[in-house]
Amino acid sequence: MRRVAITGLGCVSSLGHDVEKFLSGTREGLSGVAKTTLPDRDLLTAQNVAEVKDWDPAEYIDKKTLNISDRFSQFALAAAGQALVDAGDVSGERTAVIVGTGVGGAFTIEEGYDRVWRKGQAKVNPFSIPKLMSNGPPSLIGLKYGITGPAFAVSSACSSSNHSIGTAFGMIRRGEIDVAIAGGAEASISFMGLKGWEALRVISPDVCRPFSKDRRGMILGEGAGILLLEDMDRAKARGAKIYAELAGFGMTSDALDMVQPSIDGAARAIRQALNVAGLAPSDIDYVNAHGTGTPANDPTESKAIRAAFGPAADSVLVSSTKAMHGHGLGAAGSLELIATIGAICSGIVPPTINFTEADPECDLDYVPNIARERPISAAISNSFAFGGLNAVLAVKAI
Repeated sequence: MRRVAITGLGCVSSLGHDVEKFLSGTREGLSGVAKTTLPDRDLLTAQNVAEVKDWDPAEYIDKKTLNISDRFSQFALAAAGQALVDAGDVSGERTAVIVGTGVGGAFTIEEGYDRVWRKGQAKVNPFSIPKLMSNGPPSLIGLKYGITGPAFAVSSACSSSNHSIGTAFGMIRRGEIDVAIAGGAEASISFMGLKGWEALRVISPDVCRPFSKDRRGMILGEGAGILLLEDMDRAKARGAKIYAELAGFGMTSDALDMVQPSIDGAARAIRQALNVAGLAPSDIDYVNAHGTGTPANDPTESKAIRAAFGPAADSVLVSSTKAMHGHGLGAAGSLELIATIGAICSGIVPPTINFTEADPECDLDYVPNIARERPISAAISNSFAFGGLNAVLAVKAI
């Protein structure tokens, strides 16, 4: 099995439109959460979201491509462009493009309904179908950069990014490809989308407080995270800057409930990722948690970490960056993996902001409110999705 290097990073988030702003924001404990700019926000019970602010896609995408790209595809294209510039190299046939999304073209769908039912127009945008398709990002990235290797989308709700990155990791390890552009993108902060999350009663009315006793739910976010993965020997041969080694991937399904998480399923995914990476629980210095801030998720994840780590759980640092950049759904895992890589490269673990009160059911070290300096030699990043779909990535310092 070949080793996999991470040589390029790109992202768009509520904390900024590039990796530098995103990582500095997560280290400083900044919040990208504010009232939504949606025109009908007064009809929403929970109005706080983590939107990408001051977004002008024309800065990143040509006019022709803009006509056929939904907002989530725009984020993916911008992030992919950053990752490719950062990595400095990509080639066609032996390169894959794998991008995850949980929802797809939500803006295009809502725009179509608005045209027909509110404005009384007879027709929708003629490019509505290519814009709303979940495979918009990988297709558009492939078109832009002339990549003729495998290109496809992955959709597994909040685990979409980790599944896409993990799939790319496996393909490189087995020698099927040499390079992968992989990650996730989401732009589902739409009126009907928010009403749907409201109906589930998992949205916080103010802020997200992961692992805190007074947590009241998640904050919806948006954006994209794209990573350039490549065969380690190839990266070294061309003198590439290597951020970290993507060393392990684990995935399981709970087969238990559509919305209630499982301790066992999550713990098995963590163990699998460590197994593949050849790491013991005591080797892990940091866990970037799924940490949604909902009453059900946080204690379940805490117990899953304890189940997988055993005594080593008492010394590992755990934090959720979702309180800062929101829950990006299909983009969440890729943004959080970038935050994890940032912790490895800087030796600064991002905090869990908005933490106010310890919960007896959440009994780990969650790095409350203030970032902490610690050398990170290995870390994992968790994603646990509705439908009981679990995906965990393990990374090592170089």
